[in-house]
Amino acid sequence: MIAVSTLGFIRPLHPLQAVLLTFPLPLFLGAFFSDLAYAASFQVQWTNFSSWLIAGGLFSGAFAVLWALIDLLLVSAVQRKRQAIYVLVLLVMWGLGFINALVHAKDAWASMPEGPYLSAATALLALMASWMGYSRFKLGDSA
Repeated sequence: MIAVSTLGFIRPLHPLQAVLLTFPLPLFLGAFFSDLAYAASFQVQWTNFSSWLIAGGLFSGAFAVLWALIDLLLVSAVQRKRQAIYVLVLLVMWGLGFINALVHAKDAWASMPEGPYLSAATALLALMASWMGYSRFKLGDSA
């Protein structure tokens, strides 16, 4: 449960939640760079790298989403709005990542041009989720 300190700031993330939130951004960003490398070189192995990186991002992202959903149930009413937006960003990131995994399951060239676009969007959402998760605002500023 997130506790409010005497200064009005929200306590940082639980260490396990912070670790779970660490993985989706570099994995989805790596998938985007692998897609760019495939578009430049047409080496099929780059799409395989993207598929594995997306799978890793989805696996670790699922636990981050689960933790955030549980945390949403435990936070106070004042903090609930910000936590709900954070959960929504994580859910959209995971859902878009899942669609991206389905696109990458096609033949290598068949994943173009949707693959890099979905990878970029997923990486941006992972960046947003990481930013929201690791940053903490004064209660009056964010709620």
